[in-house]
Amino acid sequence: MTAADEPSTQQTTSSLTEAIVGYYDETWLDYRILWLNKDNLAVHFGYTDDSTHGHTDELKNMNRVLADRVRIQPGERVLDAGCGVGGSSLWLATERGAEVVGITLPARQASMARSHAVERRLTERVHFEVADFTATPFPDASFDVVWALESLCHAPRKAAFYREAARLLRPGGRVVVAEYVRATRPLDPTGERLLHEWLDGWALPDIDTPGEHLEHLAAAGFAEPRLDDVTTHTRPSLRRLYRMACWTYPLALLGRVTGVRSEVQHGNVIASIRQYQALRRDAWFYSIISATKPAASH
Repeated sequence: MTAADEPSTQQTTSSLTEAIVGYYDETWLDYRILWLNKDNLAVHFGYTDDSTHGHTDELKNMNRVLADRVRIQPGERVLDAGCGVGGSSLWLATERGAEVVGITLPARQASMARSHAVERRLTERVHFEVADFTATPFPDASFDVVWALESLCHAPRKAAFYREAARLLRPGGRVVVAEYVRATRPLDPTGERLLHEWLDGWALPDIDTPGEHLEHLAAAGFAEPRLDDVTTHTRPSLRRLYRMACWTYPLALLGRVTGVRSEVQHGNVIASIRQYQALRRDAWFYSIISATKPAASH
């Protein structure tokens, strides 16, 4: 599917939503055991630099890098678009003093995020609900920052996210996105095969090229676009997942053959291997994207 293509029916969007919800519901235990912990709650990759000392530090550091990128200040209102179980939202409230609304499609994730907010006594500054970040229920100009950490990849139409972000942001507001970006469209046949074996396993319809992201930002009216390849900083985390998936694959295959693990759970393991194989073929890279909504003219 190209960036210009859009789902032709409501059923397409509904089916994708069901696939996303099903993916996270069925793979939650894998994430919980093998990736995140109760401290960071991170359902995303880590960012390695001189300040990090291991996996947990890298996961937290990704939040810092994104927050620094768009200069989040105390009291600013942030939409965490695709908040997972609330890790980044809670970090932003605690470390940056932000007021955060986190939205996600799986109701189970929203419920877990609310529980974490209660445990950390952050319910006055963080709120979670089920919503689609391409069509939210919030009023115009109601946020200072729209934040999407490895969530935009789930949208069938990336342009719809950027349009909604522009609507939601106040003049001078910022959007920041950590995203998988395809190198070109199309790739060579092997590259496309590896890419889609990864994307299919994670309920991702497709990923856009750098040019497509920049076109979406421009069409939505954003200024100061910036798209950086930060794969050097995320590669250790990407490789960590790849190695874990390779190590656990024999058990995962046995679980699938015996019916202990579902097709979705097995697909998650295969996708975790394919993402790194596709990366090694330069089929995609990890990017941080940001832009600003122009201030209102006087």
